[in-house]
Amino acid sequence: MFSKTPIAGALALLMCAGALAAPTAPGTTPGSLLSQSKGLPNDFEEHFFDVPLAVRVELDQQFLGEAMIVLDRNDRITLLEFTDANDSPFAASERAKWQQLLQQGMTLGSCERSCPEQLLAMHYSLENSLVSILTENVERTTQTKRYYDQPEAGSLGLIVNNQLNLNGGQDEALGGRYGLEASASVGNWTQALNLQLSRFGGTDTTLYHAVHELYSQREMEGNFLRLGYFTPGSDGLTRQVRSFGANPDTAVGLMYGSSDSLLINNPKPSVYPIYVTASRQASVEIYRNGLLINSQPVAAGLQTLDTRSLPGGIYEVEVRLIEDGLTTATTQELVYKPNNWRNADERWRYNTFVGRETKLLSNWDEQATGFMTYGASANYLAHPRVILGLSTRKVREKMQYGTSIDWTLANSTSLYANVYQTQDHGTGLDMQGLYSYGHGSVVLSHNRSWLDTRRTYEILPDGTRLRPRTAFIGQTSNSSLSINHRLSNKSSINSRLSYSQGNVEGVGLDLGWNQRGKLLGSDANWRFSVFDRPATSSTGDKRNVGVDVSVSLALGGPNEQWSASLGTRTARDGSRDNNGSLTYQRTLDDHMLQSVSATAIADTYGVGLSGRTSFQTDALYGDAFAQRSSFNNKITGGLNLSSTVAVGGQKVALSSQPQGHGAGMIVDVETDLDDITLRADDLTGGSSTLRPGRNFVPITAYKNSTLSFDFEGNHPPAANIQPARSSYHLNKGGVGYRKISVMKTVTVLGRLLDAQGRPLKGHHVINHASRGISEVDGFFSMEMNASSPTLEVRYANQLLCQFRLDPSQARQESDVLMIGDLRCTPDTLAEATLGTATAG
Repeated sequence: MFSKTPIAGALALLMCAGALAAPTAPGTTPGSLLSQSKGLPNDFEEHFFDVPLAVRVELDQQFLGEAMIVLDRNDRITLLEFTDANDSPFAASERAKWQQLLQQGMTLGSCERSCPEQLLAMHYSLENSLVSILTENVERTTQTKRYYDQPEAGSLGLIVNNQLNLNGGQDEALGGRYGLEASASVGNWTQALNLQLSRFGGTDTTLYHAVHELYSQREMEGNFLRLGYFTPGSDGLTRQVRSFGANPDTAVGLMYGSSDSLLINNPKPSVYPIYVTASRQASVEIYRNGLLINSQPVAAGLQTLDTRSLPGGIYEVEVRLIEDGLTTATTQELVYKPNNWRNADERWRYNTFVGRETKLLSNWDEQATGFMTYGASANYLAHPRVILGLSTRKVREKMQYGTSIDWTLANSTSLYANVYQTQDHGTGLDMQGLYSYGHGSVVLSHNRSWLDTRRTYEILPDGTRLRPRTAFIGQTSNSSLSINHRLSNKSSINSRLSYSQGNVEGVGLDLGWNQRGKLLGSDANWRFSVFDRPATSSTGDKRNVGVDVSVSLALGGPNEQWSASLGTRTARDGSRDNNGSLTYQRTLDDHMLQSVSATAIADTYGVGLSGRTSFQTDALYGDAFAQRSSFNNKITGGLNLSSTVAVGGQKVALSSQPQGHGAGMIVDVETDLDDITLRADDLTGGSSTLRPGRNFVPITAYKNSTLSFDFEGNHPPAANIQPARSSYHLNKGGVGYRKISVMKTVTVLGRLLDAQGRPLKGHHVINHASRGISEVDGFFSMEMNASSPTLEVRYANQLLCQFRLDPSQARQESDVLMIGDLRCTPDTLAEATLGTATAG
């Protein structure tokens, strides 16, 4: 679109050589564009003014972006576009604000009056190809913001997620569930609703219904406040403390606790500093698993390294000190940046609630009602490697207590333990240990429960106590040791040894080997496994012993796959069950059906069949399956559907897009092209596909960011998207609305002349679709809206002339329209868009 003249380096060298020695010309001031250009040869000076230049733009001494600009002799700068903004600390919305100002043209030097955005001065340095913008905030030592600001006027919107799950079979009543989850935004409060309808099927044909959530919540910096009807949980905790017995039912009350919803994920340093001692000016290279992940300069003496840019986690690195090109020291250091706790200065995370257990629009008899319930849970960062947990709560007139410890014993070893007790119910213990090494991991797990329910009563709302008909005294436990080891890049083994007491008794062993390779010229995945598991009623009270071999092949088309398996196991009556299966799977592109698969299974009882498919439309996403049992030939099946309804900006959208980011945007796409696909990229992460008509795009709540629109694929059509980006700032549940236009364009090539036929350079040529600038010889090229073939010419923000082109009268080569010479004269301005350009 713009001609990018690669002359900044040459200009800088010439400037260093002669510009500083040049005398200041009359009418110029030190630092002005004319004074900076006096040391340039005449030929180079022609390529300095009124031509595109590549520069670096800084705002308050921080990188704003790489850009293309145009300078004129009146110390005026005009931005053409930002070309790169990676590694800029400024938000996209801040950059878009300055882009809008600079594209209108601004004067360099000090700002005397009507200064936008608290502007103090603006300067261009030829030597550094740098545009510096200074505002009143340049010397303010403001701390890095830790939390996102909420929208000043709040936000409005409603997002409703619908889910339908159906399952049933031959000789069985249909069962299923319908769930409705809605979130809305009114001002800076978020509302939530969760409604469930369900039927178990079989002999129970009752339609159960209940509302599980109906509350309003306010997010604050580091905390949240919830009011209304909700299920008490552990929101805000880093590590949830387990409890024993009944879970809290729904209650009416309030909840208050820690929150990270508004927290900005700023780069954090390692908890333990890393330092080096250099004899002279040197550099440091940081390696992780043999790969260079960072390098930085250091001065002489004792220096700490900047670890903020290193990845999060707990891991070892190799630090190499390089002086004069030689490695003079190498040390092994620990980077400790636990992802689960961002700020070591805030050691407490907590959650509290109080209310009365009740039910709303519910016919569940087991749901408690009428009792007071309250509780508190907390995590405490006792040490960067140790997180302690404590929980207490009252549920159905019973007190529940729990404690936990999350302990990182070493760089690759961690332990998690949880002890919990419930009044008149029992005590539980849960322990998990993890050890990671270079090629695998070892996981040790143990949980045990001591139960005594003899003093358990069911308490009615009027205070009546009903003794249960049965009581249980005893203990259950389960211990396991799992090992995963990678033999090579294509081969791995896994194993699990377990021992159970209680409902299932005995020792279990599972061994597996996975191998990737080639078979029949196609990629193949092999798996060989053997197992010996405790006896259950489904194996005739005999141990389940067996072998299984399976292979998956990418045969057929690029989206097709075949899988087969052979094995033996214990049958329902305790005998041998030899079995085999064959599966075909295919994924489809640009089709309502996303994938289809079919499986045939042969075993001791006969042949079983199953099929599965997933599908997606603009308004609905779902999958379905059906299967026939080889044991009794009964047919069963299921259907899962999901859809999202969004309301905002006085518009309504129905979408199959899941809502997982908290907020959304309704986008209408108007176009004069057929069958186009666009992509909407959220600069905070995630992207969605757009098609002509109405679309819904999930976006990130609370963050002030930008949605960018572009064509899908590597071969975009000759068309222009307006606007190409749009900023947003919404609370959770908020929904915005945008309309974008996609219009056909043609590339226009012409030359701009004055009334005497002399080339006009540095003039801005503007169309609805884009803008260009004429070169030294007057030539320009740009994209033009095919349905609106008008051009206007501006210089120093002054409209000089306008043209209305007739594409049928111009010569066209491929996608380029050759319009020849355009004479910019006052009569073309007087005729406005009615004038006709003449080709010279």
